[in-house]
Amino acid sequence: MSTTEGLSVLASLDELTRLVTERHGLYVRWSCGPKRDLPLASSKDDLTGVRLPGLSANSLDIEEWWGERPAHIWVARRLYDYCHLRRVKDARTRPWLLQGVEVGRGPDNEPLVADVEPLGWIAEDVIVRACRIITEQPGQWGPLARDGTT
Repeated sequence: MSTTEGLSVLASLDELTRLVTERHGLYVRWSCGPKRDLPLASSKDDLTGVRLPGLSANSLDIEEWWGERPAHIWVARRLYDYCHLRRVKDARTRPWLLQGVEVGRGPDNEPLVADVEPLGWIAEDVIVRACRIITEQPGQWGPLARDGTT
């Protein structure tokens, strides 16, 4: 693991998957990073401007219904679902791994997390691999898109 801005970098999907299978309460957040996010300790609803009671993030915990399916596909899907945020948010938006406590749900039903412990940046190569894995799946999967088109 290397470091960037004092935070380790998770360089492989296998490394991230191992963490997800060993620990619970892990989330991925797409933002400019913990240095910017932690002082506020809350997100803001872009539509209404309302301050939320935690940071919006997406759970990486593997749901029980996933069964014995490959954990790396679960993790890849969770990364893929929000990779569009790099395009629609600030150009400096990057994914980072955190552990925290869910304190509510945001307006898009996303978890809101407090007591955040940053664990590491997720390398671009991990996102590229996740996208490749998901686009190779037999079903028609697509990232959540917020561009107003149907």
